[in-house]
Amino acid sequence: MNWDQISGRWKEFKGQARTKWGELTDDEIDQVEGDRERMVGLIQRKYGDNKADAERKVDDWMRGL
Repeated sequence: MNWDQISGRWKEFKGQARTKWGELTDDEIDQVEGDRERMVGLIQRKYGDNKADAERKVDDWMRGL
């Protein structure tokens, strides 16, 4: 699975993102709209991660789908 596939099917995957990152609200996940950079930024803000750690977490999640 790559991010283009996730982006195109975001409505299917946003529930899994919500499960993975429970602190994210439904509205925040909706605002991501399948955009990887928005997702990374959201993880940074909500969890206090630096950009590299947030990117790693998002990429690990993507690989697990």
